[in-house]
Amino acid sequence: MPVPEALTALAKILGDRLSRSKSDLDLHGRNETYFPFAPPDAVAYPETTEEVAAIARICAQHDCPMTGWGAGTSLEGHALPVRGGISVDFSRMNRVLQVNPQDMDCVVQPGVTREALNQELRATGLFFPVDPGANASLGGMACTRASGTTAVRYGTMRDNVLGLEAVLADGRVIRTGTRARKSAAGYDLTGLFVGAEGTLGLITELTLKLQGQPEAISAAVCAFDEIGPAVETVIETIQMGIPMARIEFVDAATAAAVNAYSGASFPEMPHLMVEFHGSEAGVAEQAESFGALVGEHGGHGFDWSSRPEDRNALWAMRHNAYYACLAARKGATALVTDLCVPISRLAEAVEETRADIAAATIPGPILGHVGDGNFHAILLVEPGNTAELDEAKALSHRMVERALRMGGTATGEHGIGMGKLGYMDKEHGAAWDVMGALKQALDPKDLMNPGKMVRQG
Repeated sequence: MPVPEALTALAKILGDRLSRSKSDLDLHGRNETYFPFAPPDAVAYPETTEEVAAIARICAQHDCPMTGWGAGTSLEGHALPVRGGISVDFSRMNRVLQVNPQDMDCVVQPGVTREALNQELRATGLFFPVDPGANASLGGMACTRASGTTAVRYGTMRDNVLGLEAVLADGRVIRTGTRARKSAAGYDLTGLFVGAEGTLGLITELTLKLQGQPEAISAAVCAFDEIGPAVETVIETIQMGIPMARIEFVDAATAAAVNAYSGASFPEMPHLMVEFHGSEAGVAEQAESFGALVGEHGGHGFDWSSRPEDRNALWAMRHNAYYACLAARKGATALVTDLCVPISRLAEAVEETRADIAAATIPGPILGHVGDGNFHAILLVEPGNTAELDEAKALSHRMVERALRMGGTATGEHGIGMGKLGYMDKEHGAAWDVMGALKQALDPKDLMNPGKMVRQG
């Protein structure tokens, strides 16, 4: 492909914001997990929608691939430019453009991170609830349809993006959605772009739904002797309609890893971490109901706290669990896989997965956002050890097959990227071909994040 011609043209409009330095190429060719190094030919740093549109027009003219880059925290190789071309880094498009407190929404550029947005919102009494753990960019979170610890109450990015602006493969700029909370006008193009993993266009602006800060917040952690009772507690909590803001599960291996990494003192057994939001009376009632369920299922070490510093420490440990698990096997990399099943099949799915990993030769801690039937396995492998990577892939394959058999999905939040492309046909059937037709209509040259999401020719 005539990439050099594209780079020459791009340099004229971007100047030194088109980088070909080795450090920049190396950064944008790496990922959080096991996928091979795949650097771009250059990295573009746009500052406006107009510049992104100009980049797209030039790349379309020269058949040069474009891959969006947010914070680089995705886990299925989404942001790797596997066919070269341009990595479009949105770190300089990082402004909160508008906050509308009365309407409880805001407009942001895609490079704003979730932590930066919530810092900006502190004086308004509002917050943005989607929390995948990593301090990801909001554009990247939209592209992967991210969710995380609070999805059980506040939903995923699909539920919290009201509208967006995107640049298509030919440089056209479109707007989808409005600031209204509902619409019956036309196709839901917002929903189409949220979760498209950058294969249909580059998101340059987002209109997001906000939530009011709760009057009271209380968090707790409790231990169980076995996985089964812990997961059964989650299932009954959901079925009883107890309105949790978060409910997280970690197995014994994860608890041990967090202890070593964060200096915590969790008993080395399965744990639930839970948080409630609401009024003082409501939170107290919810906590009492949940505590009764924990007791019925043999949980113990029940420890509540309403102090912000204690709650923040608890969730910081949970968010760092991935890095804690990596540190538990020195020098390891990971195949991090996730699945999601109907809540009634959750205990069965977790138990079967735990038994599968116990019979393997590699460690694989389990944790997850079990309140919506989603959990993860961090399959730790030695870099360059082909046999271990093959074993990890086989374990992940059995997890996906199990989820699909139970009426679930190959991925609840990590997305497809490259790692789960092979499961799209089995999960979606003829609908996958419809996705390919949409891709062909909007990106006939396959320039937007090629090698991802749709059937490869």
